[in-house]
Amino acid sequence: MAEIVNLRMARKRKVRAGQEAHASEQRALHGRSKVEKQHDRAVEEKNRTFIDGHFRGKPGAER
Repeated sequence: MAEIVNLRMARKRKVRAGQEAHASEQRALHGRSKVEKQHDRAVEEKNRTFIDGHFRGKPGAER
């Protein structure tokens, strides 16, 4: 005798599997680790303070 399959549940499983595969591809393409993000923020802050330190004008003045 054949196994009874709930088609609604089977369709949902198929969609979820497809979404997970797509999400996995996107994570591989666009994902960065927390350490990489922190490093980029630190470099950006260092560059900003370097530029601000060489600004000629009143101390604490906005550009």
